[in-house]
Amino acid sequence: MASQSQIYAGAFADPVFAAQSVFRCLMDGFARPGTIKRLETTSAPPASLGVAAGAVALTLCDHDTPIWLTSALGKSAVPQWIAFHTGASATVSKTDARFAFIEKGAAFPGFDQFSLGSQEYPDRSTTLVIEVEALTGGQVLTAKGPGIKGETEIAVNGLPDVFLEFWTANRAIFPRGVDLVLTAGDRLICLPRTTRLALKEA
Repeated sequence: MASQSQIYAGAFADPVFAAQSVFRCLMDGFARPGTIKRLETTSAPPASLGVAAGAVALTLCDHDTPIWLTSALGKSAVPQWIAFHTGASATVSKTDARFAFIEKGAAFPGFDQFSLGSQEYPDRSTTLVIEVEALTGGQVLTAKGPGIKGETEIAVNGLPDVFLEFWTANRAIFPRGVDLVLTAGDRLICLPRTTRLALKEA
């Protein structure tokens, strides 16, 4: 059972200022896919949830945004922490979730298991917040698309081997599809569904 300190502590010290700061960082990240953004303010969520992921939850979640959590996160203090500070409740249905949180090292489901939106309402899709080992030092991928001048490179460490396959399938159903926020410590990379990823040619 989660302790009261795990549930009640760890939110933003200045909720309004902090949420605005994190929101600006996320908007800038989605406008410039593949760039590493450092949060100026963070939270202190229960240990199983990363610092940046917790800040994203506090900023974007509310009582109108059902969230999906991995089994490990669901059994921790995270659901109660998010519910207490944001009003958001956890759902077992991936397709009902507006946000999904996946901790570092967890096996994550195929993106098509989540809400992909519709042709009429593509914004009604799930945003996945995925904690990784690091945002550098991994396999180098080239990224192209809106918000990227020419192309850029990302080298996220901790993504599964099937990631590029999942992402290519996600891109193929545009304008439907999920969006990603990859987090590591107090840093994050945003990948909207408009971004094309490919292995860097040797």
